[in-house]
Amino acid sequence: MIEIKETEIHAVLVGIVTPTQPEDRTKEYLDELAFLADTNHIIPDKRFTQRVDHPDTNTYVGSGKLAEIREWLWDGAPDPKHKEPRAQVVIFDDELSPRQIRNIENELQVSIMDRTILILEIFLQRAQTSYAKTQVEMAHLQYMLPRLTRMWSHLDRQRGGGGTNRGMGETQIEADRRIIKNRIALLREQLTQIDRQMATQRQNRGKMVRVALVGYTNVGKSTLMNLLSKSDVFAENKLFATLDTTVRKVTVDNLPFLLSDTVGFIRKLPHHLVESFKSTLDEVREADLLVHVVDISHSNFEEQYEVVRQTIADICREDKPTIVVFNKIDAFSYVPKDEDDLTPMRRENYSLDDLRGTWMARLQDDCIFISAREKQNIEALRRLLYERVKEIHIRRYPYNDFLFQDYTDA
Repeated sequence: MIEIKETEIHAVLVGIVTPTQPEDRTKEYLDELAFLADTNHIIPDKRFTQRVDHPDTNTYVGSGKLAEIREWLWDGAPDPKHKEPRAQVVIFDDELSPRQIRNIENELQVSIMDRTILILEIFLQRAQTSYAKTQVEMAHLQYMLPRLTRMWSHLDRQRGGGGTNRGMGETQIEADRRIIKNRIALLREQLTQIDRQMATQRQNRGKMVRVALVGYTNVGKSTLMNLLSKSDVFAENKLFATLDTTVRKVTVDNLPFLLSDTVGFIRKLPHHLVESFKSTLDEVREADLLVHVVDISHSNFEEQYEVVRQTIADICREDKPTIVVFNKIDAFSYVPKDEDDLTPMRRENYSLDDLRGTWMARLQDDCIFISAREKQNIEALRRLLYERVKEIHIRRYPYNDFLFQDYTDA
């Protein structure tokens, strides 16, 4: 575990290239890991990748690559005790087992993190309300529970008397394990209570149509929320800027509906967080309409789109009406392909008009391209939202369609 201090913390990032994860995708994942590290006030200085068929069960990257990382960290020093490492932490792009963490720490002699604990620590910093703090603390404790042994390695040398093989280190681990289990049970009970309260709050919102903003982290959901609801939801260019679900009443012309801004998704989202953020995900599950926001300027936006779509499918277990909003068109860029170039077209060779043609053709009327920051095409989005919410409202209240006469005649 790393405590963020005033002094700068530098890190090494480590990923693997496998038959199912090619090199360009690994680079993309490490770029995201670097963004996560930066969000957690850690400076990524160096990257290492290893080509393997599957992660090594003992050291994740294999002993040879681990030796190479150690060589760089300690600048080839035979005795690292007499000098400082180039980086204080090594961050791995996948979740590590307790065994892997122990072996890697013994070899590298610096702190070890994986993607899961990095995300959890960001959530710990970002949580504002008591509910979010409770959710994140429980997820954090669930992650730490099977990894306690590495925290008490300094007690390994202490042994109990009377011929027993159980030592003080083992006793301390068991004591900590009981404390954590009791704390998790208490937090789970608190969350169950809060979940019931929030479910009651959702029921008390009446029969208004409910719209949920969903999407990958840092795609501009909160900025769009502020535009549509004329509110001041916190938004910044950092991952997981929003943890708590924000619900606002929005009125487009004469039609009111509820709009909620939810926590962003990410690749390899820790399952402990998915379990803990049940009520946040309930906003998605119980919504009448989803607005899936996608960062069209991102080099791998299609994979981000699929990550969110699959996560929603796992949460909802049903098809929900969805509007796909491609945001950040002001930041979109592409490299025109030379006519003499016979290589296949790549993502960076498609213009925004090319993408409009493919995605709009695929999603038909439920697709729109905007810039929330520059307020481009926002009125068209309002109109599309109006039409979709109106359809749901009329199905729910078939005799109230006269409410929409003024707008449709305009």
